[in-house]
Amino acid sequence: MHLTRSMSGRSNVRFQVAIFVASALALLLMVPRALVGLPSAGLDRGFGRLYDLDFTGAQKEFESWEKVNPENPMGPVSEAAGILFSEFDRLGVLEAQFYEDDSVFAARKKYDADPLKRVLFEQQLDRAENLAKARLSRDAHDRDALLAMTLSNGLHSDYAALIEKRNMASLHYTKEATGWSQQLIAVDPTCYDAHLASGVSRYIVGSMAAPVRWVLRLGGVSGDKAAGIAELKLTAEQGHLLAPFARILLSIAYVREKDLPRAREILMALQKEYPNNTLFGRELSRIDQRASR
Repeated sequence: MHLTRSMSGRSNVRFQVAIFVASALALLLMVPRALVGLPSAGLDRGFGRLYDLDFTGAQKEFESWEKVNPENPMGPVSEAAGILFSEFDRLGVLEAQFYEDDSVFAARKKYDADPLKRVLFEQQLDRAENLAKARLSRDAHDRDALLAMTLSNGLHSDYAALIEKRNMASLHYTKEATGWSQQLIAVDPTCYDAHLASGVSRYIVGSMAAPVRWVLRLGGVSGDKAAGIAELKLTAEQGHLLAPFARILLSIAYVREKDLPRAREILMALQKEYPNNTLFGRELSRIDQRASR
């Protein structure tokens, strides 16, 4: 808190935006390529339903998969993701907010989450982490366990930032998630989806003013705008289930860079692929409005 208060008004806003983007790790790392090696396509279908905002269908897929794979931490962490995103939808957090205007994000409100869902969310994450740590004690290179730890911290980060508006707590979880993600990439360098988190973080922090970048670097968060976009493109082009998220983030980057035609092209493709997700249509309308100004 002392660090935040010590910044100027504008730098403070940008610092909060940097924390948000890093905290969006759960959105950015929901289903990396490690899932391809799992014994069933149930998780794939479940996360696909989340893309289409079918939360009930997603949870049914996750529950069915978990019954067959009770010792795999990806079951409970996937259920936790479904709970979080259903809350996002209910509270309006999933409404199109591309955060191209720093002041819009800084002025966001704190939401009143469902306390029962909050408890269930935490229980699922605790169970996922216990299962993951047990597997890692037997095999430090267990991809599913590393992925589950990445997701668990990322989901904690999203909840803290986007529902509770606790930026510093979100940053803590983000750094934890990034560490697990780096271990995952070391185990499987072809896990291109795992590059998404560092890509968006590098891009946004690289967009900050020099004094803010310096402060964030002291906290272990570095930035490089060009490198960030390159990592997003890598995931978008070679990633597996996370490629659509990379395309979403690239469209946000293009909006920030005033390249509205490329942002629109990406969103048009996403809208066609996920017709039940109205988010893409709303963002397309906003882009068209900006382009007509």
